[in-house]
Amino acid sequence: MNFCVSYFKSRLPKIILFGAFIAVFAISFALYRLPIKAVLYPAGVCALIALAAFAADYCRAYSKHRGLEKLSKLPAEAIELSSASDLEDEDWREIVLNLKAEISELSSEYSAKLSDMTEYYTVWVHQIKTPIASVRLALQGEDSPLSRKISSDIFRIEQYVGMVLAFMRLESPTSDYLFRECSLDKVIKEAVRGFAPEFIDRRLKLEYSGTDKRAVSDEKWLCFVIEQLLSNALKYTREGGVKIYVDEPATLCIEDSGIGIAPEDLPRVFEKGYTGLNGRADKRASGLGLYLCKRVCEKLGAKIEISSKLDCGTKVSVDLSEYNLIAE
Repeated sequence: MNFCVSYFKSRLPKIILFGAFIAVFAISFALYRLPIKAVLYPAGVCALIALAAFAADYCRAYSKHRGLEKLSKLPAEAIELSSASDLEDEDWREIVLNLKAEISELSSEYSAKLSDMTEYYTVWVHQIKTPIASVRLALQGEDSPLSRKISSDIFRIEQYVGMVLAFMRLESPTSDYLFRECSLDKVIKEAVRGFAPEFIDRRLKLEYSGTDKRAVSDEKWLCFVIEQLLSNALKYTREGGVKIYVDEPATLCIEDSGIGIAPEDLPRVFEKGYTGLNGRADKRASGLGLYLCKRVCEKLGAKIEISSKLDCGTKVSVDLSEYNLIAE
């Protein structure tokens, strides 16, 4: 609501009361058969005084309103309240200070719990890597359908472990992003390498001819995004294969010949926990893969888009040239 309208609404009872006082004087003078002009002059003087006081009050209220507007845009810890001008302001000031202290305490508790949780899962991730490495070592030198299947499953376990760590680090106030110019070809090949057994075992075709494109990004997190996108592509591709290429100036594209995404699901695929029609059919879907990709791309200064048609495959594009980032 407009400040002026709100102000006059709040002061309306006082205006009516002032008018009532003048009316009482006028009626009293009339009952005593006194000249009406005798009440008009003092009423006019009082009205001028009231108008001056009203104008001063309006300026004070507007100044106070603008100050509170500025405070409303600040975080709780940055709010500094001036001394109160009356008893009501003092009461409100006390309430705000109490709320500010409570918010600060809750924020500290949340940060401590988040830090403990991140530390726990970080340790857990490093501990679980030991048995995973042991299984990989046991499979070395083996080349059979069973060994390829186990290798593929081990790789997916590593991906799920990586998702846990990525999810925790996204919510952490600290950051381990290191931006520098990197070779997209190197990052893509590193991400694809772990899926090789699954491509072979399921007889799916991978089309990628290499690229000489370079981009400023974080290699580790970009590799994480590509792995998640490849995992999704393979999960919903029964026959055909996956195609990877880089468009100008530096847009990474991953296309599959899978079952596609329903039109009504497309606007929500990046929402946290949203699995859509395909996800409800596949009980393993968590709805976190694309959500994490979106969040990581935001951190990387990249733009991720997805297009798809049912039974015609899906295409995901990651534009790494949207922002002019500077390598560290």
